[in-house]
Parts: sequence; structure tokens; C-alpha cells
Amino acid sequence: MKYYVTVADKEYVIEVGPSELLVNGQKYIYNFQELPEAGLVSLLLNHRSLEAVVEEQDGISEVLIRGELYTVHVQDERAYRLAKARGTVQSVTGEVAIKSPMPGIIIATPVAEGDRVAKGDKVIILESMKMENELKSPRDGVVLAVAVQPGASVEKGQVLLVIGDPDDLNNDAEAGI
Repeated sequence: MKYYVTVADKEYVIEVGPSELLVNGQKYIYNFQELPEAGLVSLLLNHRSLEAVVEEQDGISEVLIRGELYTVHVQDERAYRLAKARGTVQSVTGEVAIKSPMPGIIIATPVAEGDRVAKGDKVIILESMKMENELKSPRDGVVLAVAVQPGASVEKGQVLLVIGDPDDLNNDAEAGI
């Protein structure tokens, strides 16, 4: 089966077979397993072992691998062709809540409410499973709210930070929020 995958504004065409993948025409041998812990997966790719935490929400997946958080959009061939025909472009707009991909402890919040951030900027550092994980902004915008402080324990799915448009910050201030 063929899939169209977008990660960090780069598009990949992935063809999945029973034991091998073609990624933009390059062949990889793979083995994929979902682990008993919710959202945890194991992938052997050309005999290299990777573990990841995957959370899907509204057709977008958040994938945490080796401390890096990636926003991934996957479409099968039919959905991709339909979106192309309609001229639909996948983009991140509006308010975005950065949620904890797993339980852990907040090490640092390098941004504060009102700070401007660019896509890919580090916004939260979370320690989990003895690893520091950098959570990055999925879009350009302004930090509307920081819901956690360094040292706080957080649960999977807990909102840590909200990013939006600069106008959203002004509207919140005018409303007394």
C-alpha cells in the first residue's frame, strides 16, 4: 500500500510491503510491533532498533523518537489524490495545545506567555524514562499560556503550553483572561 507522509514540511512517498518499505524509492527491511504500553511502538529498520511514542489526534500524529517530537501527517493514496484535486493543503493554524506525550517531569520551560516562537523552537523540556525530551513548536506564533512550571509532574495528554496567533493574545487580554 502507498502512503504520503509529511514531516517538517517534507513529503515522503512510502510503499509498505510485508517485510520491506520503499521510502522515496529507497528500500528498507522492517519489523514493526505495537508494545503493551499504550502508544509505544518498536521498529526494526535495516537491523536498527527504534522505540517511539505515537499519539494520533484529528488525523495528525505526534511521534516522539530519541527525545525529538515530530508532527506527522499521513494520507493513503486515495485521500492524497483527493486532497490534491481539491487543492487542500495541510497546515497548522489556530491555537495549538502542546500536550505531554508521556508521563514525566518538566525540566524547563524556555518560553513564557507572550513570547514569539517559530516552528521548531524548543518550548518545553520533559524528562521521562530517564531521557530529556525537547518538545518543539509545530508552528510560528505566540505563546498564549504556559500551564506548567519546572519540577511539575505531568501525565500523558496533559496540556503543557498553548500557541496561537498574536491577535489571540490581544483578544485574551481585552477579555480579561
